[in-house]
Amino acid sequence: MRRLLAAAIAALSLSACQTVQNEAGAPTTYQDPASLGAVKGVGIESQDIVSMTDQMMRDMLTEPRLANAATAPNVIVDSEYFINESASRINRNSITDRLRVSLQRASQGRMNFVARHNANMVAAERELKRKGVTDQGKNALAAAQRGGDYRLGGRITSLDARDPKTGMMSRYTQIIFEMTDLETADIVWSGIYEFSKAAADDIIYR
Repeated sequence: MRRLLAAAIAALSLSACQTVQNEAGAPTTYQDPASLGAVKGVGIESQDIVSMTDQMMRDMLTEPRLANAATAPNVIVDSEYFINESASRINRNSITDRLRVSLQRASQGRMNFVARHNANMVAAERELKRKGVTDQGKNALAAAQRGGDYRLGGRITSLDARDPKTGMMSRYTQIIFEMTDLETADIVWSGIYEFSKAAADDIIYR
């Protein structure tokens, strides 16, 4: 009995000292955001964001009231009125931020971009300057923050279908972009981007 107990203790000691060898996982790889990635589903993905913002940017620059006005209009491009009503989980800022950056680069001064999403930051700095807490900086003091002439709005919607026999799922996604006159409510430009995807199993978007 003593021999068996000693053997058991020795075996436990040896197992406690052994090092567990974990197999290496798949290494991280960089992917072109404009191309179809290794993980694919039926939702909005990076290649869709790149494609749609490039297409909307080019189309918007053909609208004379936006890109060829005698005086460059003040434009607001953010996600405040860009609504997601689709089944896809998507950060709307990833769409509107890329569109704004692309537009500002391509318009080359033909449009002024108002950072309404940074209005609180600007208001706080203006107050410090006017109270004398800070100096006035190099830019001349403005009577007020710049107002917008046009602002981006839009809507994302989708339609899903699933075959209960095969488990195949499909999703049609429609993204509408609209630039609205902030005095008259006229829509001075609109664009649409749509696609349909199918997959045997959807993936989890975060």
